[in-house]
Amino acid sequence: MQLAEIQSALRGLSLDGWLFYDHHERDPLAYRILGFKPARHVTRRWYYMIPAEGEPRGLVHKIEAGMLDALPGRKTAYASWQAQQQGLESLLLGCRRVAMQYSPRNAVPYVDLVDAGTIERVRALGVAIASSADLIQLFEARWTAAQLESHLEAGRRVDRVRAAAFAEIGERLRSGAGCTEFDIKNWILAAFEREGLFTDHGPIVGVNENAANPHYEPTADQHRPIRRGDMVLLDMWAKLASQPDSVYYDITWTGHTIDPVPSDFANVFAIVTGARDAAIERVKSAVAAGESLAGYQVDDAARGFISARGFGEWFVHRTGHSIGRDVHGTGANMDNLETHDERRVVPRTCFSIEPGIYRGAIGVRSEVDMYVGETEAVVTGEIQREPVRIG
Repeated sequence: MQLAEIQSALRGLSLDGWLFYDHHERDPLAYRILGFKPARHVTRRWYYMIPAEGEPRGLVHKIEAGMLDALPGRKTAYASWQAQQQGLESLLLGCRRVAMQYSPRNAVPYVDLVDAGTIERVRALGVAIASSADLIQLFEARWTAAQLESHLEAGRRVDRVRAAAFAEIGERLRSGAGCTEFDIKNWILAAFEREGLFTDHGPIVGVNENAANPHYEPTADQHRPIRRGDMVLLDMWAKLASQPDSVYYDITWTGHTIDPVPSDFANVFAIVTGARDAAIERVKSAVAAGESLAGYQVDDAARGFISARGFGEWFVHRTGHSIGRDVHGTGANMDNLETHDERRVVPRTCFSIEPGIYRGAIGVRSEVDMYVGETEAVVTGEIQREPVRIG
């Protein structure tokens, strides 16, 4: 736990403290930020208060009195609900405003992990609650140098698999062997295993109308063949399997089995990649200039490009999401559609840029990852400039 850094950040945000709470391990962020793993299943509620000044303190149940022993500070034990209430009141004594894993109106669901009843309990003590979203960016979403390197290495491996997967589709079409979306999905998963990569689900292999379904994923029972005349979308994400705390690399490429590609597909591809590049430039220019940049502003850059060309209603998801140990991380999302994400894009964080148009039998998404350093932002892998000519 980075205690001194957390307390400095609390003072910078004019917060009296950060109150952590968990029951049944519902808040994985708490354990990652506090830097400990429970020795046993968490069957009783615990609280841990990091004040802006002074020593942290905890509140635990007598049945699990050692739950917070790995953390500094004095712990008080309770058994009855009355003693729990008194203990929480003592924990928050002198506090007027504290951060918790809470997001007003559930605007950032990755952060909104404390139940409404606990929020009511704290507010009933006269304590205002601020969202911990910005703090989480600082102490959970930022990468170490080792995590950045793991991302770059995962990217090199995933990019090899992606290129080989398109080649595999082409070879099967040329040979007449035939293939389906599900065949290629399984081929990619086998390639990931050979490359030492791990993914929690996926990948997406979508043909025509299925590519126009942003979160389509083929299964043994639901898939379609890949034939001459089809467009194909591959969306794949993975991280290094053997490295603790490794982080994901996440990309989407599209291709067509006709060369030259049909004009309607080529037009949509050009608009989507233009929107992607507009968002990339928005991030790069802001970081280079030292400008404060919020997630929603990046979304505006991509969405404005697509809308100006008459396709806005078919861009039905945010421009990008935070990336970390989970493929959808806890930092700022590039979003002014699903939410109005006002969180700042901060150094040492990574996110996807993935505008898309999904209309009828055409679904095109172009996804890259961007890493923000102190003075520059970079795309961390290959960038698709032309549709893949499959076979």
